[in-house]
Amino acid sequence: MNKFPSKETVERIRKQYPTGTRVELVSMNDPYSKLKSGDQGTVNFVDDIGTVFINWDCGSTLGAAYGEDVIRRI
Repeated sequence: MNKFPSKETVERIRKQYPTGTRVELVSMNDPYSKLKSGDQGTVNFVDDIGTVFINWDCGSTLGAAYGEDVIRRI
C-alpha cells in the first residue's frame, strides 16, 4: 500500500499553501514536537511527498506531514 500522496494531490497542496502563506496548527501527530494547537507560522515550501515546511513564529521549522498533521490558512 502506497502511503504517499499522488502527484495531483501534492500539486493541490502546493496551490493551497504557496510560499509565504500564513498558517495555524490545528493538530500535530508528533509526541516529540513542542508545537501546540494555535501556533502560527509562514509556509516555506511543500516537498514532493506533500509535507508543508513551515517557519513557525516560535522558531521551529518542523514540517506538517500530509495525512498526519492538520494546519489551516489564516
